[in-house]
Amino acid sequence: MKTLPLALLPLLLATAAHAAPDPYAARVAKVLKATPLIDGHNDWPEALADKVKEQRWTVPLNRLDPATFHTDIERLRAGGVGGQFWSVWVSADLPELQQVKDTLEQIDLAHSFARRYPKDFAFVNTAAELRAAHKAGRVASLLGVEGGGQIDGSLAVLRSYRQLGASYLTLTHARTIAWADSATDNPQHDGLTPFGEAVVHELNRLGMLVDLSHVSEGTMLDALRVTKAPVIFSHSSARAICNTPRNVSDAVLKQVAANGGVVMVNYAPQYVSEARRIWSAARSGEIARYNAPPFNGLYIGDPEGAKKALADWEKANPEPVVTLSQVADHIDHIAKVAGVDHVGIGSDFDGVGSLPQGLSGVQTYPALLAELMRRGWSDADVAKLAGENVLRVMAAAEKVAAGMAGEPAGSGTVAGLDGVK
Repeated sequence: MKTLPLALLPLLLATAAHAAPDPYAARVAKVLKATPLIDGHNDWPEALADKVKEQRWTVPLNRLDPATFHTDIERLRAGGVGGQFWSVWVSADLPELQQVKDTLEQIDLAHSFARRYPKDFAFVNTAAELRAAHKAGRVASLLGVEGGGQIDGSLAVLRSYRQLGASYLTLTHARTIAWADSATDNPQHDGLTPFGEAVVHELNRLGMLVDLSHVSEGTMLDALRVTKAPVIFSHSSARAICNTPRNVSDAVLKQVAANGGVVMVNYAPQYVSEARRIWSAARSGEIARYNAPPFNGLYIGDPEGAKKALADWEKANPEPVVTLSQVADHIDHIAKVAGVDHVGIGSDFDGVGSLPQGLSGVQTYPALLAELMRRGWSDADVAKLAGENVLRVMAAAEKVAAGMAGEPAGSGTVAGLDGVK
């Protein structure tokens, strides 16, 4: 009998491994057939506005360059996506009245997905509508307004967003605002002001979800204290693993469990990996050290010299690799501390410049679910992560709103409630 050359063995093993079916693929497919996979945060509308400008209204959405976009219809289908909260984000540095105008344009752009592709998208407002859209084979589309500045201190503007289909409000974005502290800005209020508490109450009355991603821990705790409905973190991870204030501490995770809410894990590398977070901060320091106009920097007035110095620093200090497995670590941690009923997925696709290895776009959700199955997660628990937890929170918020139906619409103002002149 002839023996095969040893040189061929690696090739044969690789071929056999490639041919072998993924033992978790059938389980993932079964879960996603019964339960819609729901992502809490995708910035596709803003990415389209930023990258293709006025063509955003007409550019074909079936297939987009994966080097430019994380999302398109073909990849949503490949990823088994059943529900998506589209973020309608505008810069927190803009005047708030301008933020309102730009938010309205973003809302209309997100609605255009279903107008242009009615066989692929269905706009929904309730948990029942989301399940129905999934059963009909469409990606259920919802809206998340990503910053309290986008209401310009007006509960009437908030109500208008709800009438246009907004399902959640993130209480702040990157900046502290007149009524709430941000996680990434200097605090001014030790959490929420009285008007901020009124915003939470009005969100409850409207059946909109209170989103606590981006807010300070003080704001998280105040919102958890005053809300009548479960909260969400639409795209945040575990602070015990990556120590950024954008993530959720174990103390808050325990309160989220008591509240019945859900933390939807973010893929942004600087919120996933502590090493990546530290590297990013060091790199920002180097950029300032080399060139910080108008007066500072070792290479001030010499941008090419500064660019070369940064390239040399990056060569000596390579960016830490962040992986799908590390994202799964955050999911595992939140499930351990808060319980498996209180964790979900909030990728931040099309809102970040880089992504973990293995999570390059919306087609990769099954790989993340398979990784959790490898770690021993049951199909029932994977279904909770994929969408059942969010559906439960949505239904609970709807029930709270029904119980508040007799209340008058909120009429408070920042000036009136906070004593601001």
